[in-house]
Amino acid sequence: MKNIYYHGKVYTGSLPLAEAFIEENGRFVYAGSDDGAKALAQSGDRLVDLEGRFVCSGFIDSHMHLLNYGQSLSCAQLAEHTDSIAGLVSYFSKFAKEHPPMENGWLMGRGWNQDYFTDEKRMPNRYDLDLVSTEFPVYAVRACGHCLAVNSKALEILGITAETPVPEGGRIGMENGVPDGLFFDNAMDLVYGVISAPTKEEVKQMIRTACKALNGYGITGCHSDDFCVFHNVPWQQVKEAFEELEAAKELTVRVYEQSNFTQLSELKKFVEAGNVTGSGSDLYKIGPLKLLGDGALGAGTAFLSRPYADDPATCGLPVFSKESLGELIDYANACGMQVAVHAIGDACLDWVLEAFEKALIKHPRKDHRHGIVHCQITRPDQLRKIEELDLHVYAQSIFLDYDIHMVEQRVGKELASTSYNWKTLMKNGVSVSNGSDCPVELPDALAGIQCAVTRTTLKDHIGPWLPAERFTVQEALDSYTVRSAEASFEEEYKGQIKKGMLADFVILGGNPFEAAQNEIKDIPVCATYLGGRKVYG
Repeated sequence: MKNIYYHGKVYTGSLPLAEAFIEENGRFVYAGSDDGAKALAQSGDRLVDLEGRFVCSGFIDSHMHLLNYGQSLSCAQLAEHTDSIAGLVSYFSKFAKEHPPMENGWLMGRGWNQDYFTDEKRMPNRYDLDLVSTEFPVYAVRACGHCLAVNSKALEILGITAETPVPEGGRIGMENGVPDGLFFDNAMDLVYGVISAPTKEEVKQMIRTACKALNGYGITGCHSDDFCVFHNVPWQQVKEAFEELEAAKELTVRVYEQSNFTQLSELKKFVEAGNVTGSGSDLYKIGPLKLLGDGALGAGTAFLSRPYADDPATCGLPVFSKESLGELIDYANACGMQVAVHAIGDACLDWVLEAFEKALIKHPRKDHRHGIVHCQITRPDQLRKIEELDLHVYAQSIFLDYDIHMVEQRVGKELASTSYNWKTLMKNGVSVSNGSDCPVELPDALAGIQCAVTRTTLKDHIGPWLPAERFTVQEALDSYTVRSAEASFEEEYKGQIKKGMLADFVILGGNPFEAAQNEIKDIPVCATYLGGRKVYG
């Protein structure tokens, strides 16, 4: 039986818009005119009137943390209460009373951002979180995920003192010679390492919850970094959870696993077990080796080539030594694995580009599709090198909503002027996909598309910042569909509404090509389909 959708405005991946398409057995078998679609109708086929609504390929978020998102949905939502430290503490205290942790459990919150605080311009510390509780451990993760704060009870359980060795690539906050409860990047592992591990069933429930939320945003696919969410849960258990959900037909998002490993020995075991880029199915597939090169700009830990303009005492933090980073990239490249590296600061990007270049000279590959995740703070010479090395760029246009407020303050006007230059890269032939880094930001693809098109903030429309870097609506849609499919070697059968491709699509309540650009985020998602099966709406 064929499902014939007609009387729509269908973006197939090219313009002008089509009117209709046909889905059969989970694939598109036709896209074109109403008359052409209806002419193919046979007895038993189902005709669906789209009533003039807009349809495009399902959105693919090319970098996020699906399992982490599922976990965060059950904790205190601090992003909704980050206008002040006092407001954050008040909400968190109320949440603690309504959702007390189990015996020996921890209370978790995520989403605070000190740049939004109106009472005190500082990060929350142990003493703030002591107002939430002194009886059980509390931790609150910054929106970016590169910094967290704990209360005094947590410090007591962790045994953290002024003499505690600081992990490489991390920092422990100190005030007057005493730990202040703040942990940055690799030092956060000291906290995560003692929190009880979830069971496989709990992991599966987090994935179900996250997938359901993604479907509501029109997302049918994601490239997700999941193996390092829980430091005491082995990657095998996470992989099994995804595969069991797939077997039970409960996985409603296609997942391309950005496989995060920090030790060469562990990566070798992973690869030797048969886990190489492309292994798996159309629903759950191993993607690139994912490496975290540095911290985040908001936390002041992105690794810059010069001191921070607003904190000259630091240049940020590299997560790896230069040698370790090179070894991991070289091994993965030699094994035929794709590599995707988080690089926000330009000094980190220097290391990454050098490592890619050396690895590709040693083991040349024509279609490696190695990439830079975020690619935020950049210099013109680095933009040219990205093109020269034929790298993919995983952008997050949604970051502009916050970063516009602080990027020049952090890195200075000169460096900021050549940063977030994704349109420049695109014009030079670089494949640029889009995503949210969820749960850093909500996985709201339409909001991301709006930021890509306007280069302004979402609410008060501050900007446009570097307006020459604005995407067209078509480029923005492509960055969330076919460009993301390119990042996973899947553009031949995913990311467009064309004959033979997977029937993943979203029906919207408005047309992005016709909507006011600052209202694209308000277009409702009416329905989401995965392989022709409705998963939302």
